[in-house]
Formats: sequence, structure tokens, C-alpha cells
Amino acid sequence: MRFPNSFPKMLVVVAFVFAILAGQRSVAQKKETVWSTDEKPLAEQIRGLRALSDDVRARTTKDLALKIRQLPMTENKLRLATGLAGLSTEGDFGHETLQEVANTLADTLREKPVPGKKGEPAFGYIELATLVRYEHVQAALDDPQFAEAMARLEADDRKREHPKFTLQDLAGKKWSFSDLRGKVVVVNFWATWCPPCRKEMPDLETLYERFESKGFVVLAISDEDAAKVAPFIHERGITFPVLLDPGRKVNKAFIVEGIPHSFVYDRDGKLVTQSIDMRTQKQFLEMLSKAGLE
Repeated sequence: MRFPNSFPKMLVVVAFVFAILAGQRSVAQKKETVWSTDEKPLAEQIRGLRALSDDVRARTTKDLALKIRQLPMTENKLRLATGLAGLSTEGDFGHETLQEVANTLADTLREKPVPGKKGEPAFGYIELATLVRYEHVQAALDDPQFAEAMARLEADDRKREHPKFTLQDLAGKKWSFSDLRGKVVVVNFWATWCPPCRKEMPDLETLYERFESKGFVVLAISDEDAAKVAPFIHERGITFPVLLDPGRKVNKAFIVEGIPHSFVYDRDGKLVTQSIDMRTQKQFLEMLSKAGLE
């Protein structure tokens, strides 16, 4: 799940997803979710996905996608499909699993198109476009909102191609992206309160220790205060640079709307790949190989 990295957005989106799972009153919807006898067990299973081991979670996610697809069309069906999609990218559950999740979301949106608000595509279309662009699944959906969501993601990526920023780390040292030409750089946006961020951090540390001598740099950027970040980093023994962005200027420049979010740049400063959620060590290695680091 891509946790919004500002609390107002976080409350809306997390409430949206977990109201899907728990049947609670949603901040975004302002009404009670009433589940049918077929829907409720699926909502409860989605709610419990994080408690499962990765192999069981992969099988369960795929099975849920297939079961949701068989439900009659209701607003709850879209809630379930969107909620499952938001949790399906928290690690490595296999391309086939992600494809089934995308198929279910696309089929649901095809059955009952959802209007956007204030000129923006509805959330379901953005979620589907995100899976297609960044998780490399396929989706055939002839809807202007889906096309608009895809175009918006492409435009956002163009703005991230040549970043220019300078931030201080916890020790007060300044780091400028332009000074790192010749190195492979991961720019990772995270926060102490974000469970997927915390889960992937040890793998990033392991890779930093392994590849630092080969010109590998991790710049982990948080918009929190140093007083909160410093003890967290010290407790976990993190040695890669942790930069502070209290005004969120760099977050905004990268158009980071959810975390964790990692961008990989090659030695020429070119953006070669990115992740929209937490990654395993294996997945990070695959990303780094695209920047020529193996």
C-alpha cells in the first residue's frame, strides 16, 4: 500500500482502504459500509493479508482477485478490488498475482465506470494506471479517465528525470544530487510511521554495505523532524545518508504522493527505474542492475 506521506491525505486514503476491510465509517465516503454475506469474508481476508507469510500472501491475493471478480457489481466490489490492489504491491508476490489483481480492477471499472472529481480521474483509474506503468502488468480499459491517469503518470516521470536538490543529513552535512554524478543513486522517500518503509529499510542497508565501495549511494529523504528521525535511525543501525525535507520541497518536486517510493538513477544521472511501494532485497537488486550495478 502506498501510504500518503502527508497526514491529511493519509487519513483520507487509509480510511478509504481500511474502511473497505473493516466496514467502518470512511472519512472519504461519510457513510457506513454494509457488506453482503459474500463480500464480508473477502473484506476480512484482505484485512488480514499483512499477517501472512509472503508465499501464503501471494496465493491468497491471487485467490481474492479471482473471487472478487465473480461478485455481482456493487460499490463494495470496487472497494474490494481497489483495496486489494493497494496492498498487492507491498513486496514480491509475483507478476501473475499482480496481473490477476489488475484484471479484477479493470473488469470492475469496466462494469461500472466511476466519475472523477474536480477534473481528476477517480482513484480506481489512478490505481490501475499505477499498476500498469510501474508493475508492468497489462490492462485493456477503453475509458478516458484511464488514459488521463496514464498520461499524468508519464508527465510526472518527465519531471523526475533531472532532479536538482540539496538537503542536509542528520549530521548537518549537505548533499546535492548534482555532486553524485558517476554514482548509482537510490532516492528513497520514507517516514518513521510508515510500516512498509520500515520493512524495506534493512534490505536497503544491506545493499548499501555491499555496494558502497562500487559507487552506490542511498539518499533516504524524510519530511519529519530530526528529533523523531535521528533516534529511529540510530536504533536500527542505518549507515546510509538520511536527509531531512521539513518543508517538503523535494517531496513536491518529485511529486511523491505515497511512500515508500524509490527512484534509481544511473551514473549519468538518468532515471532508469522506480518502485511505487516497498521492495524486497531481490527486487532492489533487479532495479540496481538496470543502472549497471551488479
